[in-house]
Formats: sequence, structure tokens, C-alpha cells
Amino acid sequence: MLRPNVARNPPVLRFLPLLLLAWPLAEIALFIVVGRNIGVLPTLALIILAAVVGGLVLRQQGLGVLNRMRANVTTGTLPGQTLFDGMALALAAIFLLVPGFLGDIIAIPLLLPPVRAWLYRRLTRHIRVVETTTTYRSGSDTGPARLDGPGVVDLDDEDWKRR
Repeated sequence: MLRPNVARNPPVLRFLPLLLLAWPLAEIALFIVVGRNIGVLPTLALIILAAVVGGLVLRQQGLGVLNRMRANVTTGTLPGQTLFDGMALALAAIFLLVPGFLGDIIAIPLLLPPVRAWLYRRLTRHIRVVETTTTYRSGSDTGPARLDGPGVVDLDDEDWKRR
């Protein structure tokens, strides 16, 4: 019996529901461990400090990404690295704003430009970008568009009137 060649889910996707359940449990465990070692108030202060500092850094770096994106559009270059930086900063913002130490551990490296550049190179090493242009042309058009062809009527000011 022949089986269709169906692409299987990567192994990581199989464990995604388990990861989504384990993440909050790991965050709670880290809260308990850190709280026992340094106390409740310093633990809460660390969480608040991480959110405030992360927000400030993200604002500064986010404006830098927007400026680079504007420069890319102005010069006509592909903004792949800039778009990736923006996506990584947005992901870091989510991790920093959600209370927890595990998310902060993931977010802090994403705030560093060398780490983002390394990740971009790793993720795009097998991707090739091909630029194409498209034009619209109806099916009856067989040649290049011409303004002096038979479809153009040249009228003088006396030959027409506005209704």
C-alpha cells in the first residue's frame, strides 16, 4: 500500500503544548527560588526593574530600527536585517513585559545587536532573495505602449467642451 508523502511536524511542534504548560510552572518555580534567596520585596523590585529598563531600552532601540528602516526605503535596499531586528525587539518586549525571570533571560540577549545579527545570519544562511518587478498588461496588448498610436486622439481646445 502506498502512503502519501505528507510532511511531518518538526519534533519541536509536537512538544509545544507541553512547553506552554511548563513555562508558567518554571516561572513560578523561579519566583520561589529567587524569593527564598533574596526575599519577596527584592524579587518584586527585580521584576519591576526589568520591565522598566527593558521598556526604556526597547524604546531607544526601536526608534533606531525605525530610522534604519526609513533609510533602507529611501535608498531602495531590502530591509531584511532591519525587519528581523524589529521582530526580535518586539519579541523581547513581550518577554520583558510578562513578569518572570525565564522570559527576562531570553529577552536580554535579544536586546543586544550582535546577538540579533548572529541570529539573523543563522536563520537566513540558506535563503536567497530574488527581486522581481511586475507590470500590468491586458491580453490584447501585444507591443510596447505608445502615446502616438491609433488609440490616441489629439484634440485642440476648440474641438471639445466640458459638460
